[in-house]
Amino acid sequence: QVQLVESGGGLVQAGDSLRLSCTGSLETSFERYGMAWYRQAPGKEREFVAAVGWSGDRTEYADSVKGRFTTSRDNAKNTVYLQMDSLKSEDTAVYYCGASLSAPAQALRLKYSIVYWGQGTQVTVSS
Repeated sequence: QVQLVESGGGLVQAGDSLRLSCTGSLETSFERYGMAWYRQAPGKEREFVAAVGWSGDRTEYADSVKGRFTTSRDNAKNTVYLQMDSLKSEDTAVYYCGASLSAPAQALRLKYSIVYWGQGTQVTVSS
């Protein structure tokens, strides 16, 4: 059964940090999947946040989070992480991880490239 499970969300104050985790049970080896983070705020479209390609050697970030967020992966743990620093109120959203077989990081900027989605985890940043 294919499954992506996010964790680590919560309520924090502006300027704080959070680390999200996404652990996957996928059809084939986790290391073969490009992994991405998206977020969706109330009344808005789901938007790209960050991605790490299947080879693990390249990452991509949305301009709004560049320099504040870092994504990484640990294939031995079937897990991808999103370290979020200097959080702002506008980062408040439900954060989703997504996976796509053999996808490079740049391709994961496109929402339709994501094949599997997690259920999401809420991040709320109070100002």
